Amino acid sequence: MEHIEDMQQAEESSISSRRKALVMGGAALAGLALSRGARAQAAAATSDPAILNFALNLEFLEAQFYTYATTGASITASGGVITSGAGAAGGSVNIKANPMVPFTAGGPIQAFAMETAKEERNHVAFLQSALNASGANAAVQMPNIDLMTSFATLGGLIGVPNFDPFASEADFLFGAYIFEDVGVSAYLGAAPSIASSAYLSAALGIHAVEAYHAGIVRTLIFTGGATGQALSGTIAALRQSLSNPQTPGKTTSNFDTGVTTYAVAAVGGQTGSTVVDVDPSTAIVVGRTTTEVLNIVYGGSASTPGLFFPQGMNGTIK
Repeated sequence: MEHIEDMQQAEESSISSRRKALVMGGAALAGLALSRGARAQAAAATSDPAILNFALNLEFLEAQFYTYATTGASITASGGVITSGAGAAGGSVNIKANPMVPFTAGGPIQAFAMETAKEERNHVAFLQSALNASGANAAVQMPNIDLMTSFATLGGLIGVPNFDPFASEADFLFGAYIFEDVGVSAYLGAAPSIASSAYLSAALGIHAVEAYHAGIVRTLIFTGGATGQALSGTIAALRQSLSNPQTPGKTTSNFDTGVTTYAVAAVGGQTGSTVVDVDPSTAIVVGRTTTEVLNIVYGGSASTPGLFFPQGMNGTIK
C-alpha cells in the first residue's frame, strides 16, 4: 500500500464530504454485521468481575497490537498468559507475517511504542491477577483477535485501501490512534457501574494511563502536519459513526474529535488545537457504554462479533 506519509493533503471541502460518506459507510458495515444474525448481549447492570473481564478483552487487543509492532511476536513471548481462565478457547491472532514495524531507531514513535507495549502487557497481567484473586480462574482467556483483515476493512472506509498499521511508523501511529481514544472512553463509561472501591481504583488507574497514551498519540499526529490531522478527523468520524451512541445528550458530533487546529480570534488570530479529545462544549471527556464500545470493535453491531474480535469477546459482556 502507499504509506500514509505519501498521501496528498485533502482539501477542506473533500474532508467534509468524506465525513458525511463515512456515516453511511459505518451504517453499511453495521448492516452487514446485523445480517449475520443477532446474539444476546448481557444486561447493562453487570458484576464487577464482568466489567473487569470486558476491560481485559480490550487490553489483550492493545497488548497484542503493540507487542507485535515492537517485537514481531505475541505477548506470550514476553511472558504473557492468554489461555488460562474462563471462556471459549482462544489465543489466535490473525496478523501478517513479520509484523515488526520498521521504526526510526531512537525516534519518538519507537520510544512510545516500546513503552506502551510493556504497559499494556502489564495491564493484562494486573487485571488477570485482580480477577483471579476474587475466585478460581475468574479472568477470561484471550479471545481470537484479528489485526489484519480488521484494519484493511477500516482502511476501505477511511480512504486508505489495504491499510496496514505495521507497514511504517506513520501507519502504526494511526493504528494506535484507532484504539487509544476508545480505551479512554471505555474505562470512563464503565467506572460508574463498578461497586468495589478496590476495583474502581484499579480501573481509574488504568484509565489514566490510557489517557496518557491517547494524548501522546494525538500529539505525535498533530506535530506530523496537516495531512495526518485530516486523516485523524476522518477516523474519528468513522469511530463515532460505528459507536452509534444512544445515550440522551450524545450525538455524532459532540465527542470523538480529530486532531486539528482552529482560530482563536480573541488573541489576534492565533490558533488552538484539539489535541485533547473532549466534548467542545464542556471540555470533559465523554464515556462510552459497553454497547458503544462493542459497536466499534465488532464493526457496527454490539450483538454480532466481527472486525477485531471475529468470534466475539470472552466473558459476560460480549
